[in-house]
Amino acid sequence: MAMILADKIIELRKKSGWSQEELAEKMNVTRQSVSKWESAQSTPDLGKILQLSGLFGVSTDYLLKDELGEAEYINEAEETPAVRRVSIEEANEFLGVKEFTAKRIAFATFLCIFSPVPLMVMAAGSEVGTFPFSENFAGGFGLITMFLLVAAAVAVFISCGAKTAPFEYLEKQVFETEYGVTGMVKERQKQYRDTYTRCNVLGACICILSVIPLFSGAFLTENDLFMVCMLSVTMILAGIGVVFFITAGIHWASMEKLLQEGDYSRQKKKKSNLTGAISTVYWLIVVAGYLAVSFTAEDWNNSWIIWPVAALIYAAIMVVCNALSGKNQ
Repeated sequence: MAMILADKIIELRKKSGWSQEELAEKMNVTRQSVSKWESAQSTPDLGKILQLSGLFGVSTDYLLKDELGEAEYINEAEETPAVRRVSIEEANEFLGVKEFTAKRIAFATFLCIFSPVPLMVMAAGSEVGTFPFSENFAGGFGLITMFLLVAAAVAVFISCGAKTAPFEYLEKQVFETEYGVTGMVKERQKQYRDTYTRCNVLGACICILSVIPLFSGAFLTENDLFMVCMLSVTMILAGIGVVFFITAGIHWASMEKLLQEGDYSRQKKKKSNLTGAISTVYWLIVVAGYLAVSFTAEDWNNSWIIWPVAALIYAAIMVVCNALSGKNQ
């Protein structure tokens, strides 16, 4: 007897002993979506058809061909790859790890932003005669301090990466969640939403206002050391703003990863890897360029301009990456 897709979904769901809510959770859709599938008001897309096939253990031909009324059961290993399932215990452990590492990663990022400050201040101070030591000593001491700060930041990044490594598949692979996981994560996301918004607003305001010391210094004096000090204050304030962004962003992203929403949806998982690689290469090039220009020209007082320019170019690159990624999808 011929059966349409809607009837097949109803039959298979009831055979599995699931309610519409339970099937919706396993499929990462709303109950209304399942209801529309079963009432033939809408049809699942190809990705969902493949999910249904793996979930019920039937062939895609059976689901798609109305003339096939008898269920064609398959061995999951033969037609569909094994999909990892995330338990509620594993989800809670992942959220706990991300909460633990978020502040540490934010602090390490602040260290990277702050790392050129001692070098710029020491070089400018020695050149104008404020500090009682030679320019070579100032440059050497500043470079050592910068590399020590960067090394400390890298150590934190590696340590946090090791803690989150067991959960790397959440970002790169498609997975399923067991009963209760989606509801738990959505409830946490709802509770954290106000904090996430406040951190983003605060971070944005601090970053915008961080340029005030730099502009104020330009209006008040032409002293090179004072200008470098004001630039340092600007960089410190920008770093504090970034700390708010990163702390809230990592926490929020951890919930999006479990829900496979936003930048971690099934369609966008490849994009996040590309963006991360571009960011790493870009900032390594910027640091190398800053050191090369500063050493070659021996003009540490003016080479700082590389950093704000690099930040603007980086923002433009990210906009282009997002636009190209959206077009390809």
